[in-house]
Amino acid sequence: MSYEKFAYLYDQLMIDAPYEEWVSFVLKMIEMNNVDCKKLLDVGCGTGNIAIPLNKQGISVTAVDLSEEMLLVAQQKSEREDAKVRFFQQDMRHLESLGLYNVVISLCDTINYLADEAEVASTFQGIFEHLDKSGMFIFDVHTPYKINKIFNGSTYAYNGEEISYIWECFQGEESNSVEHDLSFFVQTDEGVYERFDELHKQRTYSLTFYKNALEESGFEIISITSDFSTDTFNENDERWFFVAKKLN
Repeated sequence: MSYEKFAYLYDQLMIDAPYEEWVSFVLKMIEMNNVDCKKLLDVGCGTGNIAIPLNKQGISVTAVDLSEEMLLVAQQKSEREDAKVRFFQQDMRHLESLGLYNVVISLCDTINYLADEAEVASTFQGIFEHLDKSGMFIFDVHTPYKINKIFNGSTYAYNGEEISYIWECFQGEESNSVEHDLSFFVQTDEGVYERFDELHKQRTYSLTFYKNALEESGFEIISITSDFSTDTFNENDERWFFVAKKLN
């Protein structure tokens, strides 16, 4: 999936996203599990809103994304903020030759863009292979509750001076899936509005599936929490957080 024009609008549209909470969650998990995190890999980094702050905490960060446009924005942002993140264009389903890391993260529902169980398994295996001995994997996903009860059938809209959008959510073809139909209206230098359309598909799975997929890839589950909590879990919260360790 290519984000195309969406990449250049992403940070404007996500200005209220809780990136600080994602960064804080990662740092807390590293501390709570006594991980000596010198090297971290961010899978599905988008425009670098988590990778860059983590790098500025003194961690050597490598970040990958499928979208060339997202990576261009991320690289420009990293240079402006005097960060030293290494960015590479790779498909998370087929990670290769990136070295070994103490921690791998995949946040902001990146895993939900995988189309089926086989793609999840392939991604988990690739991440396993890029972790060093006892390395830690942290990721989050939309819950089935969020997909089915909050997203599906909902319409969101924003009307700003330079950008507006209509975001409609439809039930996807598979269970626990959603299609995001996005129409953006962006003001040009000439003062007229140009329209861009994007279709984004997301899918989630049961808690049992994620547990089994992690264990079959060779991980030991450390914790499963929800909505940025480090110690509590509610199956019907909006977002699940998984922390797993590579078995020796």
